[in-house]
Amino acid sequence: MLKIRNICMLQRRWKSGKRRWNVLQHKKNNCDRALDSFDDFYGSVYGGRWKNMRAALLTEHKYVAMVNNFGDTEQTCSMLEMDGAINIKSLIQLARERQESGEVGGGEGGELNLATRAHYDIDGKLDALVRKQEEREVAAIYPSSASEDGHVPPQQLKYDKETKKDELETETESTEFKQSLTRALEEDVQLDESRLVDPQFGTGGLYEYVPANRIKGMEDWVAESEHYKYYQTNVDFPLIIEPDATLQYPEHLAIYTYEMGNCADFKPPRQCLTGVLSHFLMDGASVLPPLFLQVQPGERVLDACAAPGGKSLLMLQTLHLDQLVCNDVQESRLNKLRHVMQEYLFDYKQRWAGKRLIFSHNDARNLDEYGSYDKILVDVPCTTDRHVLMHQDNNIFKPTRIKERLRIPELQAGILANCLRLLKPGGSLVYSTCSLSPVQNDGVVHMALQKVFTDHGITTRIKDLSQHTALLGDIYRFEQPKGLKYGQMVLPYLPANFGPMYFSKIMRDT
Repeated sequence: MLKIRNICMLQRRWKSGKRRWNVLQHKKNNCDRALDSFDDFYGSVYGGRWKNMRAALLTEHKYVAMVNNFGDTEQTCSMLEMDGAINIKSLIQLARERQESGEVGGGEGGELNLATRAHYDIDGKLDALVRKQEEREVAAIYPSSASEDGHVPPQQLKYDKETKKDELETETESTEFKQSLTRALEEDVQLDESRLVDPQFGTGGLYEYVPANRIKGMEDWVAESEHYKYYQTNVDFPLIIEPDATLQYPEHLAIYTYEMGNCADFKPPRQCLTGVLSHFLMDGASVLPPLFLQVQPGERVLDACAAPGGKSLLMLQTLHLDQLVCNDVQESRLNKLRHVMQEYLFDYKQRWAGKRLIFSHNDARNLDEYGSYDKILVDVPCTTDRHVLMHQDNNIFKPTRIKERLRIPELQAGILANCLRLLKPGGSLVYSTCSLSPVQNDGVVHMALQKVFTDHGITTRIKDLSQHTALLGDIYRFEQPKGLKYGQMVLPYLPANFGPMYFSKIMRDT
């Protein structure tokens, strides 16, 4: 007789290795790494203000609309004004009128001057951050303060090439060994012959031990703490800081924005009767570096790191330029720049390409037309703080790009120093980044000024732009209290979610 057995069906969790939902949920991506780094770094530098900046960076940023002067200009301006947008030129004029009437002079302007003179202790905060980061790096390799066998890790990890100090220590160890061996022989100590190496079996084992004063394979390793050490404040070169000339807003430049607190979207560009697009949308803070460069008719201008092209296009929209040289290190980025110019410049091939608009494919550190430019825009590659928090692709915080990221200040300083040499005496440039990092901002400016003075005898002047930023307080949130020495910075701020954008204007004397 057959017996019927009960069959119990047990649910079995599907094993899919690294693709299991709980693994993927806790897996860090590039944006997470960037946010962790910013929380540590910017949280230490900006303190309680970082919380609001962080919220703004994690929110979609705000745009402005730059009207194309080579399209249907009047119709485009009317369309934008009907949607409630305001011309930045009119806002600057209103701010000037308030200053002249005294409304700003005794209040906001006075606070700005106090902020300009105020000392903001970034030095101490960065020093503390470097010490903390060094301790983390040592702890990552020596997790505990003392291992089970009582071994205590070194106070500082040595990852560079052998120094003179290492050689002296090794020589001391060798001397002590020889002295102890001599003393043993003199005292007629019996040696354990069973531990001697028989030459017939080779002596290679004698050379396998290497004193652990360095870690093998880490010769090219760059410590995270080294990145912050690029920031310096000791001045050993002539430093003059003076107010910039009165801001001359270009007559034909029309840029529209919505009032602070209004985060409405602009309509997409439309095609004009001339075949070009009506307006160009860009981050509102990106208009400031080319605007403060104040290009004039008859000048030869270089955009050293031009792609993707918004700042170059703005300088062309002033209708002042006789010749603009757009340079970039990557051919793919240069092709995108060409595409932008074709979309916005009427009769591009006949009137612009190769004549008033020249494209250059070079590393900006290697450009050698020294003393030949009146104005230069130096918008250098940086950590692109907002981009790395929102996009996984091409993220500088990708693990395979660690060395590239940590050496960014070195790259930036090299570009800025070479561009100072490209300027004519009396010419000026604007250095800019889209980063909140004091290392990439004031730190790089300091490094470059020191380098060109030491290596080439070039003296410069820093142009204080605080009078210009005072006219734009209704549009942007600027760094207050002013913790900057060489420039100004737009801070991410939810009601006016532009930036971040740091900019410093430098004039070459000799």
